Amino acid sequence: MRGRSGVAFMAVLSLLAWAQPYRVVDASGKAVEVRSIERIVSLDGITTEILFALGVGDKVVGRDDSSYYPPQVLRLPSVGYQFRLSAEGILSLKPTLVIGREDVRPPQVVDQLRQAGVAVVLVPAEPSVEGAKRKIRVVAEAVGQAARGDALVRALERDLLALRAFQAQHASRKLRALFLYLRGPGTTFVCGEGSTPVGVMELAGLENAAKGIRECQPMTAESVVAARPDVLVVFKRGLESVGGLEGLLKLPGVAQTPAGQNRRVVAMDDLYLGSFGPRAGRAALDLFRAAYLMDGFVEVGP
Repeated sequence: MRGRSGVAFMAVLSLLAWAQPYRVVDASGKAVEVRSIERIVSLDGITTEILFALGVGDKVVGRDDSSYYPPQVLRLPSVGYQFRLSAEGILSLKPTLVIGREDVRPPQVVDQLRQAGVAVVLVPAEPSVEGAKRKIRVVAEAVGQAARGDALVRALERDLLALRAFQAQHASRKLRALFLYLRGPGTTFVCGEGSTPVGVMELAGLENAAKGIRECQPMTAESVVAARPDVLVVFKRGLESVGGLEGLLKLPGVAQTPAGQNRRVVAMDDLYLGSFGPRAGRAALDLFRAAYLMDGFVEVGP
């Protein structure tokens, strides 16, 4: 088959491929059939980032408040924050596919959307490299872009190889790092095993100083001092919420730690640090550089 007829045949095949329903087993173990991806509502920032990286960003008609990358996402209407959603707000955008984290809340929203006939795909939220790969593949299969999903996974693996090579070149005493989740001086948490930022910290070669703490627990002066961190890691927005570096140093216990005394703080973009998505390898490399190769206060962007 050659010439115009061949081109036309390939075009027809392409149209048929886009028209076919896609099937995916999501994080809940359910087999979900996606009949159309013409109107996608994404319920978390990393899923949104993956959708755009897969080349289907033009199909996204709504997002949640944690979705702000890539920047053009901000032009889309928001349905609220991923853990405070309502089915009515999502359905008002007439979605054909709703996709978000497996721990989206309230969970009843998922049932309400499915009862309304909308395909809902839940994405793994495991904070690890393997979790990131599964996340990418589930989103890719849900929108019929498995090959592009494999390419994203390979790109992530290349970034991780570069990270390991860089770490080997600059190996030194392992630093103890403590991640603080801040939302104003009255809403402060110490995060440990199972939290995504700590997973990225460990990938970067930092020792988690919050041993024995699962997920995020209210911050106390005793827990911060006992952790003895060499460096503190925070979200940029969290740091802003407590009044910047000086405000952070005034929080209970912080000034009594080695990190506080040396003003060694790394502030990273929330989504970049708190993701485990396609950019996880690059985020870990940037964190490694900031913690091991720089002194004092360092801001890291995507």
